[in-house]
Amino acid sequence: MDQQALLLTLQLAAVTTAILLPLALVLSAWLARSRSWFAHVVEAGVGLPLVLPPTVLGFYLLVLLGPATPPGRLLVRLIGHPLAFTFWGLVIGSILYSLPFAVQPVLAGFRGIDQALMESADLLGASRWRVLMQVLLPGARASVLAAAVLCFAHTVGEFGVVLMLGGSIPGVTRTLSIALYDQVMDGNYAAANHMALALVAISLAALLVVYSVARPGARGETGGA
Repeated sequence: MDQQALLLTLQLAAVTTAILLPLALVLSAWLARSRSWFAHVVEAGVGLPLVLPPTVLGFYLLVLLGPATPPGRLLVRLIGHPLAFTFWGLVIGSILYSLPFAVQPVLAGFRGIDQALMESADLLGASRWRVLMQVLLPGARASVLAAAVLCFAHTVGEFGVVLMLGGSIPGVTRTLSIALYDQVMDGNYAAANHMALALVAISLAALLVVYSVARPGARGETGGA
């Protein structure tokens, strides 16, 4: 087992989830209440990584965050180096690639909340922030937990985006899935098996949590998810 790759993978998944979950809450709250054409465009854009090959997203991020583009050169002036082939470059790629896994469960939970509660909150003059904190979140706790678990597990298993954007730099961008690929290429199947079993265990644990909180009648859920 590549302990360094394992720790880096868990760190990347934790940071990505911590940043992505609040963003998903705010975005889902807006999508759940908006009926404009722009909201449909945004929702389609959020779901794009589900059908887009990871290498395509990784390629465009590599170009965007590299020093050959205006955004990349601006980043170099601001932080002194490009974000491609860095840990924080992987964080940006992971946030975009895992965005639908955070937004869609939360959005389904919010849309499953009784609309009478939403209308009552509007009639009482509640702000959007208060509606989010006192109506939407309490009514969709199970969906929010499922989103956090899915986001974490999906980031742990990333390969294409990480390979394109970060390569395989030990201690910087070499995650567990990349280390597994490297071991297979080197013919070290015993080490590859250990890493594969670790990824299987993490994925299975995530699914068990998601299925347990998303079952009908899960505590804390007022609507269907």
